[in-house]
Amino acid sequence: MKRILPLLALHLCLGALASGAQTTPRPNIVLVMADDQGWGDTGYNGHPELKTPHLDAMATAGLRLNRFYTAHFNCSPTRASVMTGRHPHRMGTFSPGSPIRAQELTVAKVLQGAGYATGHFGKWHLNGKNGDRDTKTSPGRAILANDPLSPGKLGFDEWVSADNFFDLDPVLGRNGVAEKFRGDGSDIAMDEALKFIRKQAGAGKPFFTVVWFGNPHVPHEPLPADKAAYAALPEKDQNYYGEITGVDRNVGKLRAALRELKVAEHTVVWYCSDNGGAAGPKSTGNLRGSKGTLWDGGLRVPGLIEWPARIPKPFASDVPCSTLDIYPTVLAATGVGAAKQIQPLDGVNLLPLFDQQMAARGKAIPFVAQINRPGAHAALLDWPYKLHTDASGARGKKGAVAGEVAPAMLFDVSKDPKETTNLAAQQPERVAKMTAELVAWKSSVERSLAGADYAKAPAK
Repeated sequence: MKRILPLLALHLCLGALASGAQTTPRPNIVLVMADDQGWGDTGYNGHPELKTPHLDAMATAGLRLNRFYTAHFNCSPTRASVMTGRHPHRMGTFSPGSPIRAQELTVAKVLQGAGYATGHFGKWHLNGKNGDRDTKTSPGRAILANDPLSPGKLGFDEWVSADNFFDLDPVLGRNGVAEKFRGDGSDIAMDEALKFIRKQAGAGKPFFTVVWFGNPHVPHEPLPADKAAYAALPEKDQNYYGEITGVDRNVGKLRAALRELKVAEHTVVWYCSDNGGAAGPKSTGNLRGSKGTLWDGGLRVPGLIEWPARIPKPFASDVPCSTLDIYPTVLAATGVGAAKQIQPLDGVNLLPLFDQQMAARGKAIPFVAQINRPGAHAALLDWPYKLHTDASGARGKKGAVAGEVAPAMLFDVSKDPKETTNLAAQQPERVAKMTAELVAWKSSVERSLAGADYAKAPAK
């Protein structure tokens, strides 16, 4: 008996340890993205008129990314980067309405295969369609079941989605069946997402939820209550700010619901926009350029992360990060490996940053306007320097300043965030090194575009 008791105690101890290991749940993931919200379009970034109390609360509760960049200056390419961790031009997603390639491995597919419930709600814009362009008839068309690039085909169990932006009273595809909705587009996307989240939380199943709002993209048709706070401003501003207020209000609904369901502690909520601002200097935070350009005004956006279990105390970081980093970070956070990963990845795992153990991203962030167009504007951010090449090809109101013909421009964006002082002539060696790195990366993208990455991928 004396020999049995120690063995029994050891058994119970090991059992308790094993049980304890299993009680730590895999984190849920919620990715939230606004459409055309610029770096300056938040209260916490100092907007003089706009009110975003729920985004401000996120900024003071979790990780605030002060240098968060989109992979591209337009919507479809950036969305492709979120799904894959790869630059969108590797898969031919060049511009708005360009499709993602069906061969790509998405984060939804990987997590779905690991037992996560996966849901997409809102704007999709990766199926090669641009939706109804008549802004008087609530843009966006329902994605139907026969669409070969629907969310359902790319890893989502459930989806209520449009192929482009949408606003009031849209028609969306619910798992491939068109359905007419009533109300504000932001409310609809979040309400459907919360139905999904409540169902999974009730079943005790980890969930991966993507909420891609159609706002504040045009046509700027907010609910009267959302624009009421801006009644003293011009109608145009009332409508734009009202759209962002609707987005912000729904972020608040999400945060409240996660706490009500008691899953907030182990849920990663990642908020950003799909490209820089399109509504003037206040929208971009007075950065140079805007949506449609490779200046910081077209690429730098709000970036916020909450994960109380891993980020227990709020902090802000100036480490440059990208939408490219979402895919590898989500897989690292969930502990899910992609056995058939398509290479190369352009993103990096940001988990060390969550732990305040990351002083630099580790590799530069590349940008290109359109890889298959000779002489297209390209850029490379190797902190704190940002190189622009072929910027003279980006002329017009959104492009280079009139008269600039320099083949390369170099800015220290830590000291010169508006990219006004060209240092290229003073630092030719740095320009040469960064140019060579950018050229090598573009060659890699061209090989990917030709299909080389799929040939290397492990056989399915």
